[in-house]
Amino acid sequence: MGGFFASALKEDCVFDLFFGTDYHSHLGTRRAGMAVYGKDGFNRAIHKIENSPFRTKFEKDLADMKGNMGIGAISDFEPQPLIVRSHHGTYAITTVGRINNLDSLVERVLSRPGNQYQEMSTGDINPTELVASLINEKDNIVEGIQYAQETIDGSVTMMLLTPKGIYLARDKMGRTPLVLGKKEEGFCASFEAFAYLNLGYEDYKELGPGEICVMTPESVTTLVKPGDKMKICTFLWVYYGYPASSYEGVSVEGMRTRCGGLLAKRDGMTKNEIDAVAGVPDSGTAHAVGYANEAGVPFSRPFIKYTPTWPRSFMPTIQSKRDLIARMKLIPVHELIDHKRLLLIDDSIVRGTQLRETTEFLYHSGAKEVHVRPACPPIMFGCKYLNFSRSTSEMELIARRVIAQEEGDNVERSVLTDYANPDSDRYHKMLDEINRRMGFTSLRFNRLDDMLEAVGIDPERLCTYCWDGRE
Repeated sequence: MGGFFASALKEDCVFDLFFGTDYHSHLGTRRAGMAVYGKDGFNRAIHKIENSPFRTKFEKDLADMKGNMGIGAISDFEPQPLIVRSHHGTYAITTVGRINNLDSLVERVLSRPGNQYQEMSTGDINPTELVASLINEKDNIVEGIQYAQETIDGSVTMMLLTPKGIYLARDKMGRTPLVLGKKEEGFCASFEAFAYLNLGYEDYKELGPGEICVMTPESVTTLVKPGDKMKICTFLWVYYGYPASSYEGVSVEGMRTRCGGLLAKRDGMTKNEIDAVAGVPDSGTAHAVGYANEAGVPFSRPFIKYTPTWPRSFMPTIQSKRDLIARMKLIPVHELIDHKRLLLIDDSIVRGTQLRETTEFLYHSGAKEVHVRPACPPIMFGCKYLNFSRSTSEMELIARRVIAQEEGDNVERSVLTDYANPDSDRYHKMLDEINRRMGFTSLRFNRLDDMLEAVGIDPERLCTYCWDGRE
């Protein structure tokens, strides 16, 4: 998906920018960059982080980069921030989101004389460059940001670094977060709220949907007020968010613990049926703690993730290699597995490949039973708003493959809605087939209503598209 950090200080900001951006390494796997502005103008560095942590790649840049304002980015795909020269002047830009109509927008812009795009190594157009092109079509930056957000089908949250300040714009529906911190020396902006706490900042404000601000070392000024409607991604709490973070005032770790508790209350498994509850590290751990506490069953760590040389950011882009690395990271603790009846909680089941291999791994290590309880409902639709999954087709989703087996490839939306209903016969038939394919002792997904209760904010302000198809 990607993450970002910005800092505007009365002194040099590079130290804060370096560590603030690094704290977003769990959100991207391929590219990272920083851009600063100071008395010598703009300075930028971009590196690949596929096989090396952010800090290792950018340590050498610290001595060369100086400035009191800067933006940084971690990205899954495109290199950024970009330096753009236009009638608005020179600025640096970074974005997070998804553009579904990228091809048609590029074609439209290219049809006008004088426009061109730099092709990335993948052969694709850099989405951030397209956003800059849309901004440049208007007379001023604020109108350009609004125009880009209205024109794009999907979502885009962005930061623009200019000589006069840093423009901050949250996606018009607030699907991704944008929070601000404050300290005596100035301000920062961040995707993850926890990223600035150890740098001396205190919480200042959270931008609302569509809100646009400009941040300087002296102040934060709202230029466009937030809208009334919000659809923040619920999956941020379930999986993507770092445990120490929070969105809309709701702690990620707290939500996961409550979520596991509600799952246990609905499930009803007891210590007479299972010996221990375990979470697939790392995002499944808090869900498992909540389940264990509610069920009165011991929490256990039957496998440990080895991360000293394989942090989360080190994941190959080829799916088969990603599955291999995910499996290689887990080291078994045989004493906690052998002859045990385990209840395993993962954040979700997407394709099913990794969790099936994890289950096989537990059986091979001596487990007597492996009951699986995903912390969210079956994923029925590919996300239209964030690049949270590398699935290129909805038929990669195990739930959709099972449905296709029963209903054929062209399934009406009403039928999919019925499969998403946990009280329907189709839903239970789908569960039985997924359980059979995956080789679990038993399978029960969390319910959408319980999961939303764990978040604790108005469900109408939460995006649940990947589970129920509601836009």
